Amino acid sequence: MAILIPASFGRLTVPSRTQVKLRVSASANQRTIRPNSVDWVKETSSFFEEDKRPIMLFDGVCNLCNGGVKFVRDHDRNRSIRFEALQSEAGKKLLMRSGRAPDDISSVVLVENDRSYIKSEAVLKIMKYIDLPFPQLAFFMQFAPLFVRDFLYENVANNRYAMFGRSDSCEI
Repeated sequence: MAILIPASFGRLTVPSRTQVKLRVSASANQRTIRPNSVDWVKETSSFFEEDKRPIMLFDGVCNLCNGGVKFVRDHDRNRSIRFEALQSEAGKKLLMRSGRAPDDISSVVLVENDRSYIKSEAVLKIMKYIDLPFPQLAFFMQFAPLFVRDFLYENVANNRYAMFGRSDSCEI
């Protein structure tokens, strides 16, 4: 019995520094896009030139998501987070910047100037930006394993329309 090993098996290719421009959270493994010729960090850099605040991307027709945005706005006295619907053109570009498909509305995404967070990591990061007691709560919740937090997040996210309904248009 012979085992065939491709000639390229022993070669390890490491991406150059110009190819890796943005760190994406560890849980960003599903529905990611393949790299293309567009540098989405450059394409979306204008979003952070004058306003350095992070941008929360959310499903604009989801009642749960709209409620979450209202909750964050009500508890963010310093107005430290901006908001954009995933379905908007800007939202699609920021999804591409985060390594996600432009039609992926499966998760809330928090985009900072140099990093993106998805699923439960995005929720915890958002909690750190808003008023007390949420930063402290996020601190303790981060000790739960990521796979457990994301499992819970995905179960709610996959059933959000059935549990909370959807609206015809984005309320924000």
